[in-house]
This record gives sequence, C-alpha cells and structure tokens, in this order.
Amino acid sequence: MQANAISFSNPMLKIYNVLPPPVEEMDEVLAFIYTGPCKPTKADFKRTPLLVRHLKVSKALHWLKLNHVDYYDCEISARNLASYPEEGPPVVVDYHPPSLNKNPELTSVHDMEEEDGTTEGSCPFIVHGLTGEEFSTKTMKTIKAIALQHLTNEGKILAIGHAETPESIYSNPQLFPSMLPWLFPYGLGGIGQTEHKHKLSSMMHKRHLLMYYDKQFQKDPHFPLIAFNHKQMKESTTAEYLTAERKSFDDITDRLLNVNLEVLSDLTK
Repeated sequence: MQANAISFSNPMLKIYNVLPPPVEEMDEVLAFIYTGPCKPTKADFKRTPLLVRHLKVSKALHWLKLNHVDYYDCEISARNLASYPEEGPPVVVDYHPPSLNKNPELTSVHDMEEEDGTTEGSCPFIVHGLTGEEFSTKTMKTIKAIALQHLTNEGKILAIGHAETPESIYSNPQLFPSMLPWLFPYGLGGIGQTEHKHKLSSMMHKRHLLMYYDKQFQKDPHFPLIAFNHKQMKESTTAEYLTAERKSFDDITDRLLNVNLEVLSDLTK
C-alpha cells in the first residue's frame, strides 16, 4: 500500500449549477447507437439503461438538496426535467442496420447457424458504447489520433478539467465526502472536522470508520489506500527534519540546492 494520492477538485459548479441539465446539452455530448436486424421498438427502449424516470430523478434531487450539505444551494429545474421524454432515450438514436449479427472471427467452428436469434420469447438487448469493438484492437496512440481527428472535424465533446492546485489534506473535512460520496451520502462525517478537535484524532477517526459495522469502508477499493497514504505523508513531513549550526547553514543549504541528482539515483539503485 505505497502510493501518492493527490486530489484535485473538478469545477462542476461552472458546468452544471442547475440540475438536471437541459436535454439539448445532453444531445451535444451523448448519443445512443442501436445495432440490430431491425429498428428498436418501444419495448426495446424500455430495456435500455438510458431512460429518465421523472419521479425518481426529482425525488433524488430534492433528497440531495434537503439532506446533503453540498447540494443545499443547487437549483432544481422542473422545466428541464419536463423536457426529457417519458419513453425512449433523451438523446439522438442512431440506427445502423448490420448485414449479419455475428462476428465471423469470434464464431466457433461448431456454430453452423448464419445468424444468432430466437423464434420464441424476448430477445436479449445489448447496448454497445461508442468506444466499442472497432477501438478494442487499436493502440493508445491510434485512439488519440482518432480523437484528434474528431476534434479537428469540429466534433462534439464534453471536457471537464480540474483545479490548478491540489486539495489540502489538512483541515479539510469535506475532502473525503467529496472524493467518496457513496461512503458519505449526507456529505457529513468527514475527517478533520472542527467538532472533533482535541477529542478525536484523524487516525482514530479513520480506524473507527474502518471498523464500521457493515465493513463498507474496509471493502471500498479507494478509502483504505488514500487514508493510509495521507497518514504517511503527514508523518513524513512532521517526523523528518535537518538540524544545522548557524555558521554552517548557508554552506549546507547551498549543497542541498546543488545536489547531483544522478548520484542520488545511483544511491537509490
């Protein structure tokens, strides 16, 4: 468990300060491609993961605004929500009829059928992402070239950067709730909050969370690593220091500033 976890905030408020976003914006950054022997029907659309259930979304947003400290000033737009269709995906549906529904390279030598299919019951519905089979065999350099060509042709894209400076691991109780919202659903209970000062150390707080009754903090793939790494960084900055006599201070600092990095590299090897 040796790592260096550095956290940067994403400027989400500059992108979406009103939820849900207008359906027109979704159209610009998201598409739904259906590949099959015939155009999708309403029954097919009901099995897609791209449906918007107005009541569920509205309840979730209002719950967050009422119960989550980071959503108290979020604006919920009933107008935007009403613009989403009741049936079908809220974005453009692009249909591509294939000549066959089998990939010859992936077919068994014992599979003699021309196409996969069934004459009875409901047919399984599969959604392929935009980065599907056509990109699975390409190198990272090739994928970057395709992305650059997409941008050169003025293709649509949603880009979210991050802040210039990393988030502080000191006196920042909202750090863990912001990074791991699934572990802190109310945005509360972060490490280093003022109520715990001189009562509960950050190390004891992390130990308490790791012993939580349902073990959700233990089983999470990120929390133990980040919590332990923060502890390492804090200990390394407070437990290691140099002492020098005043008359030798200038000479020592000059030697440190001009240390030969190649020598250090050889020493570590």
